[in-house]
Amino acid sequence: MEDEFSVALRQTAQLMERELDAFLPQSTNPEWPLHDAMRYAGLSGGKRLRAFLVIQCADLFDVAREYSIRVAAALEIMHTYSLVHDDLPCMDDDDLRRGVPTVHKKYDETLAVLAGDALQTLAFEILADPKTHPSASVRSELVLKLAQAAGGHGMVGGQTMDVYANADTISVPVMSRLQQLKTGALIAYACEAGAILGHAAPAQITSLRAYAHDLGLAFQITDDILDVEGESSEMGKATRKDVDAGKATFVSLQGLEKAKIHANMLSEQASSHLSIFKGNANLLRGAASFTVQRKK
Repeated sequence: MEDEFSVALRQTAQLMERELDAFLPQSTNPEWPLHDAMRYAGLSGGKRLRAFLVIQCADLFDVAREYSIRVAAALEIMHTYSLVHDDLPCMDDDDLRRGVPTVHKKYDETLAVLAGDALQTLAFEILADPKTHPSASVRSELVLKLAQAAGGHGMVGGQTMDVYANADTISVPVMSRLQQLKTGALIAYACEAGAILGHAAPAQITSLRAYAHDLGLAFQITDDILDVEGESSEMGKATRKDVDAGKATFVSLQGLEKAKIHANMLSEQASSHLSIFKGNANLLRGAASFTVQRKK
C-alpha cells in the first residue's frame, strides 16, 4: 500500500494535470502550433514535486487551496519552460524527456524555443492575475521572487555555470553553488511561495528556506547518482550522459558512496529544519526522504 506521502504526491500530480490542461488549452488559432507544443510539454507527466511543495507549505498556514494550486501550476509551467530549453541541442541535447520525445524532437528547435518563451511568460501571467490572490502585494511578491529564482542569479545563472564549467577544475563548493542555483532556486521558491501566501512569520520563513536549501541539494546529488545507477527505461531519459561526456558531477567529485552519504545527510538535515511546525510538516519530511530514495 502507498504511504501518506506517496498518496499526497500522486494526488498533486493528478491535480496538476487537470489544472495545466485548463491553462494550456488546445487551439485552432493561426498560432496553434505554438500552443500545441506548449501543451505537449506541460502535460507530459512528471513528479510535480515543486507543485507539491507549494501546496504543502501553504497548507502549514491554512491558505485556501484555490490560491496555492494556481501558484503551484505557475511554478510547474516555469519548470517546464526550463526543461524545454535545457533539452535543446545547444544545451544538453536530449532526445527523451519523461519517456517521450523532447519538444525539439517532436516539433523542431525553433518551436521549442518559442514554446519555452511562451511558457515562461504564462507563469508570470498566472501569478499576476487577481484570481491567484486578492492581495496585490502578495501577487507582486510572488512575481518578484519567481523572477529572482528563475533569472541570472537563480536557475539561468546556474545553467550558465553548468554549460561553461571546466570539469578539470570545478570543486565541490562550486558544484554546490551551481546546483543551488540551477536546481535549488525553484525548489526554494516553491517553499517560500507557500510562506508568502500564508503571511508567515520570519522564523517560519527561515525554517522553510533552510529546508528547501538542503532538499534542493539532496535532490541534485540523487540525480547525479541516478545518472550512474539508474536505468533509462525507468528514468524516461538517457542515463550516463554526464559520465560519458566527462562532465563534473557530485559523483565524479566525491565518489558514488560519499555522494550517497552526502545526499542522505542533507535529507535528514532538511527534515530537522521543520521542527518549528511539529507534526503539521510530516508530508514535507516525507518529501525529504523521497528525494533520496526515488528511482527516477
